[in-house]
Amino acid sequence: MNTAIAESSTVTNHPVVSKDRWLAQRKALLAREKELTHLRDQIARERRALPWTRVDKSYVFDTSEGPRALADLFEGRRQLLVQHFMLGPDWEQGCPSCSYMSDHLGGMKVHLENRDVTLLVVSRAPLDQIERFRRRMGWQFRWVSAHGSDFNYDFNVSFTPQQWAEGQGEVCYNYSVRPFPAQEAPGISVFYRDDAGEVFHTYSTYERGVEAMMGTYSLLDLTPKGRDEPNPVHAMDWVRHHDRYEPAPAAKPAGAAGSCCHASA
Repeated sequence: MNTAIAESSTVTNHPVVSKDRWLAQRKALLAREKELTHLRDQIARERRALPWTRVDKSYVFDTSEGPRALADLFEGRRQLLVQHFMLGPDWEQGCPSCSYMSDHLGGMKVHLENRDVTLLVVSRAPLDQIERFRRRMGWQFRWVSAHGSDFNYDFNVSFTPQQWAEGQGEVCYNYSVRPFPAQEAPGISVFYRDDAGEVFHTYSTYERGVEAMMGTYSLLDLTPKGRDEPNPVHAMDWVRHHDRYEPAPAAKPAGAAGSCCHASA
């Protein structure tokens, strides 16, 4: 059985125990949660200890203020966190999963800036196309275009037709050569700018690594049904642009009889 289906099914005929037994099992789980927390802290230390690479290529981005180099996008801070957002030059709208990521950024921005981090979203679509979609979604974060630049290709989140032809559909993504279904991919990259103005690439993560930006998942993981994603091939097929969800069904009053209704996907 698919893990997601198994997790979802745990709400049916779920064991109910005394408060004392529940507390004993909760404390056992707490010990495991603390192990995970300490492991996460250790991995974060190892991540910060990674060596850096100097960014020698001159990347120019199209912004609402005109062309800007990568070093200009730090806005006076030392650290730059980039979301590689899947929006290709011929796309009518942005990727729903990348949009799901971006929906979490509004409240983070001010806190990141107060920890010396500038938040930036980058796509390969032209700027006017980005701005149209941004207005539709109501986002306020800084979003620039890498159209005409090698930036997305060099950080392995866009793939040229030639790369597809040479690899017969296999490209370098998440540090390995493997099949990938699209010419745009999600990712997060981090950069550091020193006092001399030099820029260094410190870290990039892809695939499930981008869940770092998906706070909704962290909350869903606390709930009885969890992520409730039964599709093993496309787990996020439930995600919609936030203006495209159907209205959620009204909650029934406590103790109300009747069958449970679910909005269609």
